[in-house]
Parts: sequence; C-alpha cells; structure tokens
Amino acid sequence: MADQLTLRKFESLSPFEIKNELIALAKESTRTTQSAFLNAGRGNPNWVATEPREAFFLLGQFAIIECKRVMDVEPGIGGMPQASGIASRLDAWLAKHEDMPGADLLSRMVQFGVMKFAFDRDAFVHELVDSIIGDNYPVPDRMLVHNERIVHEYLMWAMCGEPRPKGKFDIYAVEGGTAAMCYIFKSLKANRLLFPGDTIALGTPIFTPYLEMTHLEDYDLKVVKIGAPQENRFQYSDEEIKKLEDPKIKAFFVVNPGNPTGMGMSKETIAKIVKLVKTKRPDLMILTDDVYGTFVNDFRSLLGELPRNTIGVYSYSKYFGCTGWRLGVIAVQQDNIYDDMIAKLPAQHVKALDKRYGPITLEPRKMKFIDRIVADSRDIGLNHTAGLSLPQQVMMTMFSLYELMDEKKEYQKACMEIVHRRFRALIHGLGLELAPNANFDAYYGLIDFEFWARKNLGDKAVEYLKANVHPLDLTFRLAEDHGIVLLNGGGFDAPQWSMRVSLANLPDEAYENIGRGVRTIARGYRDVYDAKKQAKK
Repeated sequence: MADQLTLRKFESLSPFEIKNELIALAKESTRTTQSAFLNAGRGNPNWVATEPREAFFLLGQFAIIECKRVMDVEPGIGGMPQASGIASRLDAWLAKHEDMPGADLLSRMVQFGVMKFAFDRDAFVHELVDSIIGDNYPVPDRMLVHNERIVHEYLMWAMCGEPRPKGKFDIYAVEGGTAAMCYIFKSLKANRLLFPGDTIALGTPIFTPYLEMTHLEDYDLKVVKIGAPQENRFQYSDEEIKKLEDPKIKAFFVVNPGNPTGMGMSKETIAKIVKLVKTKRPDLMILTDDVYGTFVNDFRSLLGELPRNTIGVYSYSKYFGCTGWRLGVIAVQQDNIYDDMIAKLPAQHVKALDKRYGPITLEPRKMKFIDRIVADSRDIGLNHTAGLSLPQQVMMTMFSLYELMDEKKEYQKACMEIVHRRFRALIHGLGLELAPNANFDAYYGLIDFEFWARKNLGDKAVEYLKANVHPLDLTFRLAEDHGIVLLNGGGFDAPQWSMRVSLANLPDEAYENIGRGVRTIARGYRDVYDAKKQAKK
C-alpha cells in the first residue's frame, strides 16, 4: 500500500490522471484474487440509443444510392447528391425497404421535421443526405440550417424548461462539451471580456477542468469559490450567493446538475441567483454546463432564466450514449450582454478586435460574439473551414428529433431508471437509507466518507483517521484491495475524504459491491483505531 509520502506526490494531479494509477492497481488486484474489476471512475454510459442510430445508418445506405444515381464510374466513384426530387425518392426507397431497421423512424423523422418546422422537404432531406456523405465543407460554418432549428427546439426542452425563454438562440455545433469549454475560454479572453488577473467565480464542487484551466498561463484567472456543501443538500447558501455581488467577479461558471455531486440547482436557488443578477449584477457573465439536465425531471437551466447573461453548453454524450461521437453545442441568445459589452470596450480594444477579425468581415464591429467563437476556434485564418463535421451534425439531428418525437418521454424514463436503480444498489451496499431528492440526477454520486464515518465509526475514530491517514489512501485501498476504481473528491473541490462514483458505466449488480467495499475499508480503519486505543491502555 502507498505510504503518506507517496500519496502526497499525487495531490497535484487531476483525479483523471490519478485514475490511471488506480486502474493499474485494481487490475493487478483482480488478477491475483479473481474478483471483478470495477471501474466507476469515468462517466461513459454503458447504454446506447439504438433507434436513432438505426435511422442514421439506413440513411447512409440511401445516400450512397443517391451518389451513384448522379455518377457511377468504376472503380467506385460516385457524384454529389442532388436536391431536386430527393424527398420523393427517399419515400419510395423507404417504402421498398420498410422491413429494414430504422425505416419507419427515418420516414417519421422527415415527416415530423417538415410539419413541425415547415421545412421544404427536398431542402431538408438533401441536407441530411449530402451531410451524411460528408462531401462538402460545413455551410453555414456555425451550424447547418435545418440542424440548428431542430437542435434549438431540443435545447428548449433539454436545458431551458418552462416557461420557455423569449427570443431565439444562436447555436454553434462543436466537438463535444470539452471543445465548447476550450472555445469559450479562448473567445472570452480574445474579445477582452476576461483579462489575465481577472476574477471569476466557480460553483463548487465542479468538474475538475474548470478548476485547472483557470490557472493556465493562457488565462491566469483568480477564482472565488461559490460552495454547495452536502450539509446544504449541495445547494448554494445565501452567504455563498452573496459573494457574486462583488463587481470584481466578472463571470460565474457552473455545472448544473453538478459533477461530481449529481445535484441540480433547486428552484429556490435559481430564484436567488436570478434576483441577484437582475437587481445587482446585470453585467455578470454566466456559463452553465448542463450535460446532465436530461436526467432530472422538469429541469430548468440558468440559460432559461437568465438568457441574456448566460452561455449554454450542452453535450449529447451522456444521454444518448455517444461519447465517441463528440457532439456538443454552445448556445447564446441573440439579445445578449456579450455583444453589448464588446461594443462598449475602450477604443484601443475595439481597434485591436477590428484588426483581429478584419480578414474575415468588412464590418468586424457587427460580428456577433457567437460567430467570434467560431472564428476563434480556427484561429481566424481557418474560419472558412470551421464547423463540426457534417456526418456528426446529422447524428445530432437524429438524436434531437428522436427525443422531440417522444411525447411520452419513454426514452428519458428508461435512462433515469437505469441510473436510479444503480444508485439504490449503492446505497444498500453502504448500509444507508436516503430520502429521494427531485433535483438529484443519479448519474454520479459523491460518497462523503467523513460524513458517513462520523455516523458509523464515531467522531474520535474519524479524527484519528484524519490525523494519521492521507485522504487518497481511501481510493488507493479500494483499488488495491477490492479492484474498485473511484475518483477522489478533493480533485473536484469536494471534501478531501470523498469519492465520486459513476452510476452510468457498470452493470447494476456492481454498485452494491462498491458500497460493500467502502464499508470494508471503513471497518479496517476502525480496527486500526481500536488497536491503537487499546495499546495506550
């Protein structure tokens, strides 16, 4: 087992890097003990949405036929799909292959899009067919026309909730939530909305990269933490929210529902933040990362409540089981504070931005912030080849339509049942009983070991533990003794004696074993404490 000195060496590492060491220990443990290797350290779900994928791959077959219709030259050279009459040709082809998986759904998706959004049938089908082939650059580069309309409607459900915010959002399709984070950080700096040395607030605990990126020399931001402790049911207290009144804090970044806590903001918490912004901080920039919102009933994002102030980030990866597809979006309302703030920058900054964006527009001062993000993502000079790959955008369209067409929300209910079932198993393994919380997404769980141990081992045993054992010992013991990989909570700015467990990526039966493993480690700590206490007598 690693000693205190060895464990201290890992303190500066991200939990996602420590994970690699834990995996090696856990695999060695399970190799010698023949027990199961349980890696609950990463949030990749172990389910996939099959039906929209069936429609996607079937569409690809039709697209190839369309290419050959235009040109069919040996060896295997086709032409570019043509729009005229393409919708009718798809109808006829699907009728001929109605028994193939995805045929009925693809037909209904086209019909739904035409009826819901008043799309021209040929234009819509051509976007799908030409894009799945991937024979053109993305045009528009920010997002395909039909895809943006569909995703906009999807985001109104997935992120905004009710009441629906007024006005429209511009959306940029990006390579997952991680790309969204990188692009937003970069553009906030490039457009003089954040300078090195500025202060931002982070809602903690929070996804580790938000903690790490702020300190990079690229940004060099000072951080004020707005804490949501377990004692307050992972909600921000009045005292913590009050910190945002400080005008030195230029931006507030949150993950909602939380990672690693799995807890969404309550309506009461959101109302307090809304009141603060509207009465005292109308200039506060907000970034909300809402990837787990679809796992909470009636989810409501700050994007829905404060659309002028908020940049929304959403990834399809968790809900549809598509982390490998890299599908994400950035959403900014057309009426927003970012465009206003850029327009009011001092003259020297406005001139510098004129020079920055001048090569791609004759009127750089009229360039919207969302379009600046697009250009910045390709270092300006490559703006003409910006944009998410077109086959990825088609998959995004398919996922969005699939959810919009599901009026009974059967897919959502099924996904939520998977993670909540696993959460119940984990709780049973820990020997706990918890009252349900409507804001909890059950995608991740945060095991606050100190909180649990004080109730089950006693305060004196916990104080001994904290004085004599390194917090990382807990995760290392679980890996080495039980083949279980969890991430250390301290790396998310959660309590040092806590661990994040992913409830998405292992079979149901694994989670009770994880809970039991934690209890076994706790008994071992208690035995050591009792032995030390006995030796003193």
